Amino acid sequence: MRNKEGKEMKDGFQALTNGDREEFSSSRFSSLLESKDRDYLLSSTGAQVKVSDLEGKVIGLYFSANWYPPCRNFTPVLVEFYEQLKTSGSNFEIVYVSSDEDLDAFNNYHGSMPWLAIPFPDLETKKALNKKFDIEGIPCLVILQPNNNKDDALHDGVELIYRYGVRAFPFTKERLEKLMEEEREKHERQTLTNLLTNHDRDHLLGHPRPKQVPIASLIGKTVGLFFSAQWCVPCVKFIPKLISMYQKIKQMLVEKGDEDFEIVYMSNDRDQESFDSYFNTMPWLALPFGDPTVKDLAKHFDVHGIPCLIILGPDGKTVTRQGRNLINLYQENAYPFTEAKVELLEKQMDEEAKSLPRLVYHSGHRHELTLVSEGNGGGPFICCDCDEQGSGWAYQCLECGYEVHPKCVSVADRDSTGNT
Repeated sequence: MRNKEGKEMKDGFQALTNGDREEFSSSRFSSLLESKDRDYLLSSTGAQVKVSDLEGKVIGLYFSANWYPPCRNFTPVLVEFYEQLKTSGSNFEIVYVSSDEDLDAFNNYHGSMPWLAIPFPDLETKKALNKKFDIEGIPCLVILQPNNNKDDALHDGVELIYRYGVRAFPFTKERLEKLMEEEREKHERQTLTNLLTNHDRDHLLGHPRPKQVPIASLIGKTVGLFFSAQWCVPCVKFIPKLISMYQKIKQMLVEKGDEDFEIVYMSNDRDQESFDSYFNTMPWLALPFGDPTVKDLAKHFDVHGIPCLIILGPDGKTVTRQGRNLINLYQENAYPFTEAKVELLEKQMDEEAKSLPRLVYHSGHRHELTLVSEGNGGGPFICCDCDEQGSGWAYQCLECGYEVHPKCVSVADRDSTGNT
């Protein structure tokens, strides 16, 4: 089961290359969005809007579907983005390219959108747009500029809006480069204090409640920012492992006597009661429920999904956004999560892999599994046994793509009939 998470946004944007590169002037919008018997798009109320009305505007082609949760999660974010731009008079329009299963689903989903859409029955135009822009997954927001010989189409509209909000508009190369430079400078100035405090709060919540822990007491420690929620099934599955690792790391550091480690819970819970119940299972600290700092930090660290564990070093700078993955791979040995420590652990894993059998039968799978590495058919994956992320070495089924961590393999004997 191959995991596509963790794909980096190259240089803040990704240019579209389609053989002979085409420029998207207003005349191009007609050939992209019209059909031989249709020169209009549909508003969410069903009104017809001429494609020619898009002349001179920045256009976002929104590939989405009502049945897919990541699309339903992003659409309200996009609605807020769109309405902010419209309120300020920005020259922007969105066209919905539907992958809904039927007309009722399309009408219901498009009804929640304040922008235009390709009519649902026009499969030919929708297929052509998917093919032209090489759409590999949804949600996807492709940005088209109105001017010639300046900007290519961008595939990364979803990520840009999650990361920068309305500041990303008008999505030009110059604008994105400026935002990336500002982001680099902001991360360079980052400290634990300016991350976690706000104008009327200089503390975190501790145990027993209502204990308050000064943020200043965390300065000089390695700190994990844990984005999670009680309603999130992967979060609930991960937290017992994280608690165990937290306690082992704390004990290890007590014995060393010269360092310390702490975790701060960043709640995505739906109400105070859920927050209280979930936080009571945790041995670490938390930001108060509903504190706007949580959303600010999620945007600052580009957190799109939970659970997510961001690791900050003793100087308050970001060490890694992959804390969850490192805990899964190396348990408490991952501490302090630095590049140097991870490189050492990878070398140790490579040495240990030399003694692993190349082929095994796993009791949880019917086919033979082959040991693979990143340089030999492997790469980032989701373990089919523990449902956690992995990288480096794995046992992979070459017949169906099943993959497991080597530590998750339960070796099964194979009899002469082929049964385990």
